[in-house]
Amino acid sequence: MALTDADVQKQIKHMMAFIEQEASEKVEEIDAKAEEEFNIEKGRLVQTQRVKIMEYYEKKEKQIEQHKKIQMSNLMNQARLKVLKARDDMITDLLNEARVRLAEIAKDPAQYSKLLEGLVLQGFYQLLEPKVTVRCRQQDVEMVQAAVDKSIPIYKEAVKSNIIVRIDQERFLPSGICGGVEVYNDNGKIKVSNTLESRLELMAQQMMPEIRENLFGANPNRKFTD
Repeated sequence: MALTDADVQKQIKHMMAFIEQEASEKVEEIDAKAEEEFNIEKGRLVQTQRVKIMEYYEKKEKQIEQHKKIQMSNLMNQARLKVLKARDDMITDLLNEARVRLAEIAKDPAQYSKLLEGLVLQGFYQLLEPKVTVRCRQQDVEMVQAAVDKSIPIYKEAVKSNIIVRIDQERFLPSGICGGVEVYNDNGKIKVSNTLESRLELMAQQMMPEIRENLFGANPNRKFTD
């Protein structure tokens, strides 16, 4: 039985409706898939950026912490250096004051004469030479000669040996020093420095640990003393 035009039109409409429905469903499916892929990609990108941001700020935080540690270390070192300098300045002032007091000793003839006797005799004992030369300040020549004259018999008795002593009348010790003597062997190659300054310096070196402890207290990090 032949289809009428109305039947044909009806079937065409039905087919078109089916095609449109299928196309609409396909579009929705594509849209849904595209939305899903977009959300997945967006989530991946967001997560990637979040990780990058976290890594960036973690790196910054470590840099800041490291910078703070360096600054703190620098400040502590600067403070330590200032303390050390202040202590060194205090010790220098103490030694300068001791030098001033030494200069006062030379102004007391009785005290200074006794001191010169000890310094001269000590020079003899340290050299143990048959011939020695004593050098002193020009203003001390007479007192040193007296000290030499008094020390020679003591030395001879102690070491059972003779000694010839010459006081250098051509080259004197600087008049600006506090006093004392230098004693040389015969050829002048060996010297015993017994000036008041050299004795003070030697004593300061030997007593420096004790001086520091008395001034600043014991160092808890130091197990032994010199």
